[in-house]
Amino acid sequence: MKAKTCRISAKCSDLCSVELRDAKGTIIAEHQGYVPDFMPEEHYGDYVILDIDLATGKILNWKPPTEADLKRPTNQSDWTIPGSEKPESDWPATR
Repeated sequence: MKAKTCRISAKCSDLCSVELRDAKGTIIAEHQGYVPDFMPEEHYGDYVILDIDLATGKILNWKPPTEADLKRPTNQSDWTIPGSEKPESDWPATR
């Protein structure tokens, strides 16, 4: 087979779950709902679209999010800190 890449397009239907973890693997922030704005491609808040190099397993269309990108996962929602009921609207996710 001569395939070089695999494109995965998955519809989350507002059910996307994202966790930020520290170096020990502890969840430090989580998000439920729309696909975060820092995800690649025109996802419209509903799709996870990843282009994967079949030889290396690397995600080709990934651009590392900036600290500003991580402050709010979407323009409509914030991160939730585990153990807290209140969303964090200006939490620097990279602290």
